[in-house]
Amino acid sequence: MTHVEPSQRPGESTDSPGAPPPPKRRLTPRQRARLFRGTLYAVLILFVVAAAVVADFATIQRAFFNPDIAARMWPAVLTEGARNTVVYTATSFAFGLTLGLVLALMKLSSVAPYRWIATGYIELFRGLPALVTIIFVGFGIPIAFGVNIPGGFLGKATLGLGLVAAAYMAETIRAGIQAVPKGQMEAARSLGMTRSWAMVSIVIPQAFRIIIPPLTNELVLLIKDTSLLFVLGTTVGSKELTKFGRDLMSSTFNGTPLLVIALAYLAITLPLTQLVAALERRQARAR
Repeated sequence: MTHVEPSQRPGESTDSPGAPPPPKRRLTPRQRARLFRGTLYAVLILFVVAAAVVADFATIQRAFFNPDIAARMWPAVLTEGARNTVVYTATSFAFGLTLGLVLALMKLSSVAPYRWIATGYIELFRGLPALVTIIFVGFGIPIAFGVNIPGGFLGKATLGLGLVAAAYMAETIRAGIQAVPKGQMEAARSLGMTRSWAMVSIVIPQAFRIIIPPLTNELVLLIKDTSLLFVLGTTVGSKELTKFGRDLMSSTFNGTPLLVIALAYLAITLPLTQLVAALERRQARAR
């Protein structure tokens, strides 16, 4: 006799009583990414709203946005502070670049003592804080050797910042030289060039094209490191931007000079950072 299954009543499930529940629907990778971005936007909006609610804009305006104090700083902030900052940066960068090139060639030399000296110098001045080096140059050398550094304050600033910058530039230049294909040197040698002349005329120019972006970044860092020169005891005509702003803050008891010199630093560094970005894009297209 044939067994007939009872018909399913309306509303009853077709699953057996012991069957597991159907798996939950998972989010696709695109949905998870969209949810993550939405969370980040929400956190940012909450942070901005909270900062706007908590901030006392009247007090901030009085403390940092005093137009009378800002007007009194012009044009001295450009003719004294910014000009000195640019001069100290340029001379230190030139000295550091020259010494860094020598150190990079020494570190790549086949003569072991040269490599040891270059490595010791690089590790020493990369490990010391720049402020310690500037103090040593400004006060330690005259006391230890009984000599005055030529150039006065400019000479001390150039030597102090340049010694530190050279250690970082040396490693950058060394990496650039090693990034040049070895076939360039071999081709130059096959044409009868000496190794030293091939290095100077073939390898180093190509290396500098490679390392222009990191060297420009080093220039930006050097601009900001000029703020450490106040420890040398600046005079009226030798103040860089930070010292110029600090003295005005002390005399006015207001933070507006700090804002003005911050804008001056940005006016100097932002074009350089944009230059770095443009050079990196150009190199990426070339590759």
